[in-house]
Amino acid sequence: MKRLVKQHRDLVAIFADAVVALRGDPYNRARKHAIKKLEGVAAGEGAWRLRSGRFRFRYDIDGNEVVLHHCGLRREDTYR
Repeated sequence: MKRLVKQHRDLVAIFADAVVALRGDPYNRARKHAIKKLEGVAAGEGAWRLRSGRFRFRYDIDGNEVVLHHCGLRREDTYR
């Protein structure tokens, strides 16, 4: 994430919003956030994904704790 912040200053605000969303509803039971349980991904490998703009956060839920595994940037040509 440190490398991404150098090039994308808006990531700090996006990450703060992601933390608020995950604190409130990491399972997305209220269906307010772009959160999805990934199929075929084992726990410990980032079985949940939160989309926020071009950024993707992969995390696991362990009891009452959310563990962030990956913060990545979706490429521009992903859906072309």
